[in-house]
Amino acid sequence: MSAVTVTIPAPLREFTAGAGEIRLDATTVDDALRAIDRSHPGFLGRVLTPEGTLRRHVNVFVNADSVKALDGLATRLPAGASVLIVPAVAGG
Repeated sequence: MSAVTVTIPAPLREFTAGAGEIRLDATTVDDALRAIDRSHPGFLGRVLTPEGTLRRHVNVFVNADSVKALDGLATRLPAGASVLIVPAVAGG
């Protein structure tokens, strides 16, 4: 496993006790998200569907690359990777 940093957006911080960044050990994006949920139950339900896929309005990046262009939740995390969760923004 590799030490990575996950940046939590403001709308999800109520599910991480206010933490804006969480440092943890994880091999894949899925591992990282599930590790956060183990420490902060309820978090995963805001990011993943009941079927276990990313919610339509949530984007996840590893370093500068969207996981949608990589291997999705199975995207491997190199040591020191930055994982950024970005909820879609609507407006007009």
